[in-house]
Amino acid sequence: MKSKSCIIGICGGSGSGKSTVTKELVDLVGRENVSIIEQDSYYKDQSNLEFEERVKTNYDHPFAFDNDLLVSQIKDLKDGKAIEKPIYDFSEHNRKKDTELIEPKEVVILEGILIFNEEELRDLMDIKVFVDTDSDVRIIRRILRDIKERGRSLDSVIMQYMTTVRPAHLQFVEPSKRYADIIIPEGGKNKVAIDLLYQKIKSELEENL
Repeated sequence: MKSKSCIIGICGGSGSGKSTVTKELVDLVGRENVSIIEQDSYYKDQSNLEFEERVKTNYDHPFAFDNDLLVSQIKDLKDGKAIEKPIYDFSEHNRKKDTELIEPKEVVILEGILIFNEEELRDLMDIKVFVDTDSDVRIIRRILRDIKERGRSLDSVIMQYMTTVRPAHLQFVEPSKRYADIIIPEGGKNKVAIDLLYQKIKSELEENL
């Protein structure tokens, strides 16, 4: 028996345009038919650490994520069950006490830089997408995002990029591209690739009927 939800994994380096690809797909499929799960929401709870220690965590390493919880909740969504998704506070480097109720939909998009590194996660995905964008574009996007949306200073963003983001990308993210079913250069701007992906999603949904 086919699962109720089509699980789409969208991977790629920080600032590659994963969120833009997700938005394009949501517009095509319909927001009412899509649940979105960000891997960033599943950073481990660090309530046992002081703020100064939490800041030192390497958030670009696979060990930073609570993958057991993520796998369990993706399985629940795939089985048609609602979940309580964690909410992460990037200014505090810690998980909030509140959670977000996510209902299962026809399409579940799992988005993150390291989602292809976990075999158990990969096995849950019906379609695996890698968004491939040049490194200079990615760092500019990350700087703008972290300053505007996460309250970081320019110096801290650049230091983090050089010490953890870039090394982790080369060690973990880039090699995981080999697991992708579809590689999208230039992210959401690649309208041909987005349309082909949408057609594949429709085909998967028809098979699930």
